[in-house]
Amino acid sequence: MLCGAGLLPFHHVEPTAGRPQAVTLRGGAATVPPAGAGALRKARREQQLVSKRLLRDEALEEAEEGCVAMIFGEAEIQQFLRLAQRGTEEKEREGALVSLRRGLQRPETQQTFIRLEGSIRTLVGLLTSNQALLQLEAARCLHELSHSEQSAVVEACLPATSYLLTYLSGHSSDFISPHLTVLEALGYALSQLLQAKEAPEKIIPSVLGSTLPQHMLQLLQPGPKLNLGVAVEFAWCLHYIICSQVNNALLITQGALSTLGLLLLDLAGAVQRTEDAGLELLACPVLRCLSNLLTEAAAEAVGGQLQLRDERVVAALFILLQFLLQKQPSLLPEGLWLLNNLTANSPSFCTSLLSLDLIEPLLHLLSVSNVVSVLVLTVLCNVAEKGPAYCQRLWPGPLLSSLLDTLAFSDTEVVGQSLELLQLLFLYQPGAAQAFLQQSGLQALQRHEEVAQLQDRVHALQQTALHG
Repeated sequence: MLCGAGLLPFHHVEPTAGRPQAVTLRGGAATVPPAGAGALRKARREQQLVSKRLLRDEALEEAEEGCVAMIFGEAEIQQFLRLAQRGTEEKEREGALVSLRRGLQRPETQQTFIRLEGSIRTLVGLLTSNQALLQLEAARCLHELSHSEQSAVVEACLPATSYLLTYLSGHSSDFISPHLTVLEALGYALSQLLQAKEAPEKIIPSVLGSTLPQHMLQLLQPGPKLNLGVAVEFAWCLHYIICSQVNNALLITQGALSTLGLLLLDLAGAVQRTEDAGLELLACPVLRCLSNLLTEAAAEAVGGQLQLRDERVVAALFILLQFLLQKQPSLLPEGLWLLNNLTANSPSFCTSLLSLDLIEPLLHLLSVSNVVSVLVLTVLCNVAEKGPAYCQRLWPGPLLSSLLDTLAFSDTEVVGQSLELLQLLFLYQPGAAQAFLQQSGLQALQRHEEVAQLQDRVHALQQTALHG
């Protein structure tokens, strides 16, 4: 049985041997959800690529290094909130929120805070202040809470979602600093709420029913107004909404595919111009959003492939793959998963791979890791499945020697996908089987004859090679 590739929703699962199976998407934290790259934090890059991102300003933390986070009681918290709302001086109001924010770093203060009626509504209300620093401290308080490891604290934030949506939906993307910092912080807080187990029922329908998705897409539009930190946070918001599968058809009709496709092209251009701007932090959620949207039936209904049918998309994706290979190899599967979903049902994208001479660069990735190797081989199966004309263009060059190298791997998934690709080549490319035999292919197969998961396919390939 020939096994190529299908459209694969990508969240935090690993590919399986043979034809990868579609998986159920979950709204929890992804494998490597990276942090944004703005004024709120400048953490070391390896610390940013983790789940549960906490945005804190490094300079601010250094300034407060001698300050121990205090545990506050109800009376003190109420006093801070009163001062923040009604203080006579801006510094007094801001200082009250700074003290509260430090206290909210302690679980005990978080528990006390959520027990106070109207406390979270008060914080959200302060976001409407015309004082940018007051807005920023209120936003910082919110994401100290949204970052909490205590489920009760996160659940207490849920009722505030409607207020947060009202605030965010009432603003356009025409922000200037320091408002961008506030917007980035709120995007982070929203991304945490969108990961709650209640999100698909209680939060995401409200988000989709508001104007917020259109604003998110505006914030992801390439151009001089694009802010990297803000874009990162709202790209992750979009990712968690898409993973919930509540109503991805709506996002597609609102132009999500075309916006993300243009952003992909823009990112490819940016990584060629810039040495170290943290662009991989935005590339990761953008690649995931595109990969998952392409699995939707609505994508085909509205011509999703047509919106992305351009050789530039394939070229841009390979520029990003080379960039990730240098900067963050662990993110290579993100790009390869998108390449799989582009080529699975599209002869035109397979043609682009061939016409742009990208097969050899793809083969070079086989040495990166087993996960990467399986995805590379799956993409090549997509091309080979399109028939004799495609196999004829695949065949010249280093393909056979690369496949013989992968047959020396001990990983059964890599070997299994190599067998599938060889079977397709034997079927569609005259002379492929003979060349395989001449280069000691049968000997390469022998080491896998006793592997239970591979026995049948090894035997089938041996018979095909010998007898056609």
